[in-house]
Amino acid sequence: MEGKWKLADHPKLPKGKIIAVVVLDGWGEASPDKFNCIHVAETPTMDSLKNMAPDKWRLVRAHGTAVGLPTDDDMGNSEVGHNALGAGRIYAQGAKLVDLALASGKIYEDEGFNYIKESFAKSTLHLIGLLSDGGVHSRLDQLQLLLKGASERGAKRIRVHVLTDGRDVVDGSSVGFAETLEKDLAELRNKGIDAQVASGGGRMYNDWEVVKRGWDAQVLGEAPHKFKSVVEAIKKLREAPNANDQYLPPFVIVDESGKPVGPIMDGDAVVTFNFRADRMTMLAQALEYEKFDKFDRVRFPKIRYAGMLQYDGELKLPSHYLVSPPLIERTSVKFGHVTFFWNGNRSGYFNSDLEEYVEIPSDSGITFNVQPKMKALEIGKKARDAILSRKFDQVRVNIPNGDMVGHTGDIEATVVACKAADEAVKDMVKRNKKGEALVDKDGKVQIQTSHTLQPVPIAIGGPGLAGGVKFRKDVPNGGLANVAATVMNLHGFVAPDDYETTLIEVV
Repeated sequence: MEGKWKLADHPKLPKGKIIAVVVLDGWGEASPDKFNCIHVAETPTMDSLKNMAPDKWRLVRAHGTAVGLPTDDDMGNSEVGHNALGAGRIYAQGAKLVDLALASGKIYEDEGFNYIKESFAKSTLHLIGLLSDGGVHSRLDQLQLLLKGASERGAKRIRVHVLTDGRDVVDGSSVGFAETLEKDLAELRNKGIDAQVASGGGRMYNDWEVVKRGWDAQVLGEAPHKFKSVVEAIKKLREAPNANDQYLPPFVIVDESGKPVGPIMDGDAVVTFNFRADRMTMLAQALEYEKFDKFDRVRFPKIRYAGMLQYDGELKLPSHYLVSPPLIERTSVKFGHVTFFWNGNRSGYFNSDLEEYVEIPSDSGITFNVQPKMKALEIGKKARDAILSRKFDQVRVNIPNGDMVGHTGDIEATVVACKAADEAVKDMVKRNKKGEALVDKDGKVQIQTSHTLQPVPIAIGGPGLAGGVKFRKDVPNGGLANVAATVMNLHGFVAPDDYETTLIEVV
């Protein structure tokens, strides 16, 4: 086993160099115009890296088949991007895994579906997830197929609890998605299936307060807003000033007598149908853990719960799931993106003697455009200290401003976010252990950086970079999965044969 994991020495590159791997989520390369916040913002550090093209700066693919998604029409996202960065290989991920399981029918044969199926005869099947065709966290067509498949396999009473998007798709599109869902449920009712929407609300399930509000609607049937249909609910709630699909308040659907049509009860089956983990993990804990102290659940129903996938392999959460995760051998906002996702969907340390995780607590209770600098400068300072400590062979950092603030649609705030991210990178790379500027003879700053929108830039540089290292020109379609082999080379090792090829050469 020891030999299997021992990497060969690189024939030309030395060991012992400290490598800073800095990931700027949401930092891509697009046409320069007034709506391109990266172009508008003052970003001297990133500009200096771009000036090193083509030998030390290039673009790589971060979407579609390059990161294991079904087609090149599928946009990338943080989860699949960081998985590809960490795995060094291209695995079927997220939507593609679910597509394959649905197309083959395997999803209905595996243990997860058979587990929830035991509730179909006498109880309700509840489906909870993002109502969207964005393909980042979920897809509407997968929900439609799951509704059809479950109803054909014995589900007689179905309730859907929708989360509205407005982030991965156009704000306001939730009305159209709700109308499509209502039509599908009406067709099921015509076939004798009692199928309805039971509750809904905005998608931002990254905070326990929001999860509690969702729990109250989904499980207790309690919410500040009550409506007779999901379409009516969304249309009415969107009439409020500055309403946005992402942040719609929770609502429940009630019958003619005002009674909720579908709270989750003892004996029911529940499926969270998002294939992406980071908006479902908190809700999964509330649904699964008997010992739970994040908020008062009031009532903890005895249910059969399964995720679309297993959202956390280390925590085995949830313990039942419909589709097995990718077999890769080996969270405040975005902390997990340089730990969990890079580690093959595994939480925790591989070796606590060699690793140290540092999490900078995110701002809570506000939207990201209110504080667009987020914690970028604090992250930069912590990373700089880690680099200068010389304790670590690699310092891996994630700066999410461009992604998180960009998702709010606030142009002015996103410009501020991009500038802050640039300043954080500058803080990391401009000092040596004496606090002096770290530049080479041409004034180039020391950094390796990769990002997560299409196409995305990657740059290498700094006085520690061995002479003759430059980007190869024979890997024109390189993607995020090529970064792992590149980093291994910079550490002085040859990557395993089954890894995507390195992006660098020594001439």
